Amino acid sequence: MADPSKEPQADVAIEIDSTIKASDSYVDDQLSAFATSLGSSVLDYPTEHGRRYHAYRAGSYPMPNDEAEQERLDMTHHLAVLGTGDKLFLSPISEPKRILDIGTGTGVWAVEMASLFPDAQILGNDLSAISPRWVPPKVEFEIDDVESAWVHTKPFNFIFSRYMAGSILDWPKYVKTVYDNLSPDGWAEFQDYDGRWMSDDGSLREDGAVWRWIDGLITAGESLGRDPKPGPKLEGWVKEAGFKNVVCQKFKFPIGPWPKDAHLKTVGLWNITQVLDGLEGFSLQLYCRVLGWPEEEVREMLTKVRQDLKSGTIRAYIEYYVVYGQK
Repeated sequence: MADPSKEPQADVAIEIDSTIKASDSYVDDQLSAFATSLGSSVLDYPTEHGRRYHAYRAGSYPMPNDEAEQERLDMTHHLAVLGTGDKLFLSPISEPKRILDIGTGTGVWAVEMASLFPDAQILGNDLSAISPRWVPPKVEFEIDDVESAWVHTKPFNFIFSRYMAGSILDWPKYVKTVYDNLSPDGWAEFQDYDGRWMSDDGSLREDGAVWRWIDGLITAGESLGRDPKPGPKLEGWVKEAGFKNVVCQKFKFPIGPWPKDAHLKTVGLWNITQVLDGLEGFSLQLYCRVLGWPEEEVREMLTKVRQDLKSGTIRAYIEYYVVYGQK
């Protein structure tokens, strides 16, 4: 069972590690030590700005799907598990027979669920064919768009949706579709974040490069009609869809190793690692294609963003929401 002390209290300000001395190399030094501790057709993918993107329904998801992004996705999986108390899910499920993992990415969640529930049939769904070739016998993957009509012949006992911010055009319809494809008394769980970063001490300044970068990502996502801030609205959508026994939990994921608490410091290291690795992937399509920036200007902005994030002067976090309910 997870240690309750590792579960962040979302409405409590995170205590800052007062021993930190801000410098250009502070976060680099922390990440170096952290990395050392860790150790070492639809397949006709288009490329843009030197990155590879999914081919199925091309353009509907602005992130790349190349090897660098796959490594980052695995990090975000570990981040979500670590940040929510070392748990793959929070729903009170018991021996589900059919599980659907929406936005499965590299398939790591589905594979780990197979270890917990070896008798369950587990289906991972995504727009990209980047799931592993070797998987447990009852795990399968499909390439499909969850906003198209679902054609599954049997309902699921548990449906899991995570990191769909910036991907869904009609969230109420999507949540209702999940509800409709559950078996009676089945559970669904939605894990997502608020794309607007926050800080309790004012260190994330509105006139700073990081704030302006995030603001541009949000503007671009909203202009596409794909909500980059679904987290705070999940509970309402789930209740409107007809779910019962709805529970909402909110967590703070620090960005960087600035918290005093050792567990939150580790969460922050995982988070800033995936952010730094994902800067180009987050930004290039949205800034160039949607906002019309020249690629050179985007890369110049990201240089400043990277510098500020590594300085240790910004004590920011994201709010991460977990909402689950029963049919």
